[in-house]
Amino acid sequence: MVPALAAGFGTGLSLIVAIGAQNTFVLQQGLRRGPVVPLIALCALSDVALIAAGVSGVGAVLRRWPAALTAVGVVGGLFLVTYGFLAARRAFRPGALTIGSVEPVSPRRTVLTGLALTWLNPHVYLDTVLLLGSVAAGRGDARWVFGAGAALASAVWFTALGLGARQLAGLFARPAAWRVLDALIAATMTTLGVSLLVTQLHS
Repeated sequence: MVPALAAGFGTGLSLIVAIGAQNTFVLQQGLRRGPVVPLIALCALSDVALIAAGVSGVGAVLRRWPAALTAVGVVGGLFLVTYGFLAARRAFRPGALTIGSVEPVSPRRTVLTGLALTWLNPHVYLDTVLLLGSVAAGRGDARWVFGAGAALASAVWFTALGLGARQLAGLFARPAAWRVLDALIAATMTTLGVSLLVTQLHS
């Protein structure tokens, strides 16, 4: 059981630790000292649900409905491009952007944005439901232990990312650092959004 748990943890971590919309948003909220704990819980629990779906065999059903992933991809792409535009506007807008001057974001708004970034990304279904589900199936009776390891990796990663970001508060005490961060967020979100739209509309 331990090898299956470790394999699940390693596989899950290798898929989660990447520069993407969800990770970027968690990092941003951690730096801004926003309601990051509900966001961490949302991301981790979403991954648990998706991984469980993959291990239980839902991936086979998804393969029969490619149009559903296409629709999710188009909506998600538009959302990411819009989010990227807002980040770019923050980066070029004059005014202090220090941590103390940042407007607090409500937990509801944070959770809703986190939900959109998680569930409107077709790659999350490919990674968790299809890929992890397929690998878990090869583990036979230990597939649920493998899935538990992947879910644990998700919880560890998002907790470290969201809470660990606060250790960088000193660096982001300067407005210039926030402008650089928002510029990177704008580039990441816009690139991902355009890539999603191009991929889905030409598939």
